[in-house]
Amino acid sequence: MAATIAVFSGGLKVKAGFLAVQISLLPLRREFPRYLSYSSKRTTVAAISSSLRVSAVYNHQQRNRSSWPRVATFCTAAPDAGTTVSADESEKKSESPKEEENVKETANLLDIKVGRIVKAWQHEEADSLYVEEVDIGEAEPRIICSGLVKYVPLDLLQGASVVVLANLKPRNMRGVKSCGMLLAASDAAHENVELLVPPEGSVPGDRVWFGNEEDLEQLPEPAPPNKVQKKKMWESVQPLLKTDASGVSMLKEHLMRTSSGLVTSKSLRNANIS
Repeated sequence: MAATIAVFSGGLKVKAGFLAVQISLLPLRREFPRYLSYSSKRTTVAAISSSLRVSAVYNHQQRNRSSWPRVATFCTAAPDAGTTVSADESEKKSESPKEEENVKETANLLDIKVGRIVKAWQHEEADSLYVEEVDIGEAEPRIICSGLVKYVPLDLLQGASVVVLANLKPRNMRGVKSCGMLLAASDAAHENVELLVPPEGSVPGDRVWFGNEEDLEQLPEPAPPNKVQKKKMWESVQPLLKTDASGVSMLKEHLMRTSSGLVTSKSLRNANIS
């Protein structure tokens, strides 16, 4: 049928295209819209009867299974031959490149910078936390707390070049306001963790982005921390961050880089980044 016809009489429902007849109460009641004349009603019922064949098995089953409160019997016609891909599947395939580009745009709204740890010490109130003063090219070093005590010896942090996510809202971590996050790679079991390494020649404050070298000229201004939190930008990007088989940091197929080269992990391959 070209149009959808729905006729309700008791539990009878007819839908065109993929024909489905559901019978839940028999016999059919004579309840039609008031605007139909008696002859229209008879014509409608006759049309339905001539178009559909409803199995008589239902009556036999209904008598034998009277304990069932409602019984649904479906008579179906196969869809047109040659239909192999649904509209939804086609739409999903066409949207995937656009979605990937949107993720890249969101990632480049994050203010990721090269930093250098000026000083690091054990948090006085939390055994699992370090506190670091990190130079990211601003007038004063950032104070950042990181849960690296179990993974990175304190002496290796002193003077280390790091990658910093700088436009997160400050968080109070056991009495210390943390104003950023050090990005690190970790294996699937989260037993081995190491800080991401900026390329040689990078200096504190250098912008980190995802893409190719030419994208630097078109980078947007970083989003303010309130927007990053409200839009859950980091939460949408972080699951897609990995290191590849050579240790290069990536967002899906987009390289993580500065103007001096690629951001890497020293030894963790195919690892998560957070």
